[in-house]
Amino acid sequence: MIKRVIYSVMLGFLSFSCVASCSKDSGLKEEVIKDIPEGDVTVFVTSSNRAYDFERMALDFSSTSNMSPTTITLNPEVRYQQIHGFGAAVTGSSSYNLLQMTREDRARFLTETFCHDKGMGFSYTRISIGASDFSLSEYTLCDTPGIENFSLQHEELEYIIPVLKEILEINPGLKIMGSPWTPPRWMKVNNLNDLQPHNSWTGGRLNPVYYEDYAAYFVKWIQAFADHGIEITSVTPQNEPLHPGNSVSLYMTWQEQREFVKYMGRAFQEAGLSTKIYVFDHNYNYDNIADQVNYPIHIYSDEEARQFVAGAAYHDYGGHHDELLNIHSQAPDMELVFTESSIGTWNDGRNLSHRLMADVENIGLSVVNKWGRAVIVWNLMLDMNRGPNRPGGCTTCFGTVDISNDYSSITRNSHYYMLGHLSSVIKPGATRIGTSGFSDAGINYTAVENIDGTYGFVIKNDTAEARSITISDGEKHFTYRIPARSVASYRWEK
Repeated sequence: MIKRVIYSVMLGFLSFSCVASCSKDSGLKEEVIKDIPEGDVTVFVTSSNRAYDFERMALDFSSTSNMSPTTITLNPEVRYQQIHGFGAAVTGSSSYNLLQMTREDRARFLTETFCHDKGMGFSYTRISIGASDFSLSEYTLCDTPGIENFSLQHEELEYIIPVLKEILEINPGLKIMGSPWTPPRWMKVNNLNDLQPHNSWTGGRLNPVYYEDYAAYFVKWIQAFADHGIEITSVTPQNEPLHPGNSVSLYMTWQEQREFVKYMGRAFQEAGLSTKIYVFDHNYNYDNIADQVNYPIHIYSDEEARQFVAGAAYHDYGGHHDELLNIHSQAPDMELVFTESSIGTWNDGRNLSHRLMADVENIGLSVVNKWGRAVIVWNLMLDMNRGPNRPGGCTTCFGTVDISNDYSSITRNSHYYMLGHLSSVIKPGATRIGTSGFSDAGINYTAVENIDGTYGFVIKNDTAEARSITISDGEKHFTYRIPARSVASYRWEK
């Protein structure tokens, strides 16, 4: 039986009414949530036409025979990778927009986004180490030459850290990844032959003379955030190392990153840091640079570098997610994470009927089903003018959500729904498990076993008709008719 009772709408767009934080010490007022549907299976549904807008329902297990030709059966004996989490980047621009909201509206949005039991449960975010192309200014944390001059700057202290602290009150288990767009300019040279200074935010190479200082820069950054009560889970040595044309950038080949990772790893060890290092952090196609193909494998093949490398990170601005299978086949013990994708004017990013199915397929389900342990996309929140942004950066990007010019209403875009459908039923520490049975064109899905003993299942129906799908865990089963061009997520106890 389907019990269709939904949460009331927040700010005209959000499908939850709770404002209470998950944690007991948040100081936020608790509101009673009424009419939450109850049943054996919790269901979330979103359709491309927004007829179902992350609608929460409940199903009961079926008492009829499980003989449907559209039955999908979970096989928890077949186990794949552990899932770390899902989320969006808390950039300087996102933090600025969030802090323009009223405290009550911001708390409500962050709760609905990051809370596990009252919201979607986003659990992984990415922040820049210094400026990115979505910062409020160009800067690093050591613009005066000499690593002894390292210090957090205005953007961290007034925007990013306050926002992260509010999120951590809601979800204390939030994982945070840090990525630099550029080292301090005094560490950059124009090339590795004559080592002439490159006093520019854009491009340049990291001077090998400063490998030790730059490794110390990462250590100091991690420790500085720890001093504010914020634990950094992971870092990448360089955002998009093969794209020197970004407004804030650095070119770093695998040969350079392999050597620099050794300095990073030793510095982390000496400082007693457990922060993970993920290499590469760029496109599936290696920007079509022939000698950079298999970039992370080259690094991981080095015996010394390998001891410091947890895995590799990928973006989707070029190439295909099958590259995850290629890397996994060469290094099965490498963790694979997806760390950036954007929507914008170039891909009709605010048109849910155009983007939802593609993003659920190509960023969500395919990454998870091809050994991805995390999915993180770009800006959590931009304004309706696609900013604030930096000259030379992306002026055509949308956020996972976009906030109105008066900071009072929110438009949710495809990335937000995609992440919500994954994070609402696939919790950190879950293990992807096997499935068998029904398959068809336009139907794709993934299944996990969560650490609390529940099952999570996400399925998309990218066909023109509603489809009745039966899901069985071997002991219990249920059937739900998934609307056309829709995604549905389920969670139930074993």
